[in-house]
Amino acid sequence: MTGGHATGSGSAPDLVVIGAGTMGAWTAFWANRAGLRTTLVDAWGAGHPRATSGDETRIIRSSHGGDALYARWSRAALAHWHQFGEEWGETLFRPVGTLWFGHRPDGFEAASVRTLEAEGIPVEHPAVDEARRRWPQIAFEDDAFVVFEPEAGALMARQGTAAAARAFEREGGRFERAAAQPGRVADGRLVDVVLADGRRLSAATFVFAAGPWLPRIFPGLLGDLIRVTKQDVFFFGPAGGDRRFDGEALPTWVDYDAAFYGVPAIDGRGAKLAPDRYGPVFDPSSGERIVDPDSTRLARDYVGRRFPGLAAQPVVETRVCQYEVTPDGHFILDRHPELANTWIAGGGSGHGFKHGPRIGEYLVGRIQGAPLGPGEERFRLGTPRVPDSSLRTGGDSMVSGWQGY
Repeated sequence: MTGGHATGSGSAPDLVVIGAGTMGAWTAFWANRAGLRTTLVDAWGAGHPRATSGDETRIIRSSHGGDALYARWSRAALAHWHQFGEEWGETLFRPVGTLWFGHRPDGFEAASVRTLEAEGIPVEHPAVDEARRRWPQIAFEDDAFVVFEPEAGALMARQGTAAAARAFEREGGRFERAAAQPGRVADGRLVDVVLADGRRLSAATFVFAAGPWLPRIFPGLLGDLIRVTKQDVFFFGPAGGDRRFDGEALPTWVDYDAAFYGVPAIDGRGAKLAPDRYGPVFDPSSGERIVDPDSTRLARDYVGRRFPGLAAQPVVETRVCQYEVTPDGHFILDRHPELANTWIAGGGSGHGFKHGPRIGEYLVGRIQGAPLGPGEERFRLGTPRVPDSSLRTGGDSMVSGWQGY
């Protein structure tokens, strides 16, 4: 066991983390390594299909426009994905790179290039003619320029979340598969959480990292701050023997202004494509995981324009995920304003998964008394949140209809 502290069956833990997605699993992992007796609780287990951290893959990239803090966090998280993938003997990251299609010389991509270069993060901006030679399976005719992050790529999302939870257990942490709600409150502190079977689990400190369930757990605090939306994902199957869309030939990619992103065919699956537009409000527990016909039409129209070799190919798999979005796209990583021993981690807003290892590391530091660093006030609950989706694809047009529950 490296670090960690076993939680005995007869003793209350130091920390209980509710939610085993990327934020919760990594928070529990780091807390255990910091010597806190930790219990991780999730209703369906780590990496389950209802979770925002479900599905097979996610993109990890450092481009966040002019936001240097997220660029640094992404690099710190990438180092952890590398480190622990090797330590655990699992392939959690595929270094296929990330390609950006730029339509405006003054857009998100150009701002990202300036930030990455200032931070010393590798970035390339090949001419479009060179991009056509490097990636002939992509149609570049409508692009003003392209940007390529050679050290970015794809994370194995479901696998990576489950791997972090397994490592937490191996090192002495306790995992409890159960639904949990806040329990008794005394003197401005949460005393325990109530599990679905009626048992109560007490601790010195609690972290609620329950993703799309957070607005239900704390409706008065988060009901108007986190909106949960349905997001459809498609996997297009290349023709038999066609290797042009495998990870060895195609990078992950983002078309920011068109609001699409994708991942190459990995592990024999199809090439992943997703419309990055906010879908309808969605119930993560009981919502049907069936893609909408309009999303299918949008995806197929885009594939026909951008990847001609997939235009006539079938959709071989679909997924329904969800975003849990805050108005400004920033995460919530803060203490509950009325419960001194309770913390909230959420609001992934479509770009949170890749940051998971850094988020957990950061939150454990804050719990142990670390002060806010420069730019980190954005994560506080009391900070005004002006609608802005510039951290995701889709741009400002995606937030015009913002509303809470």
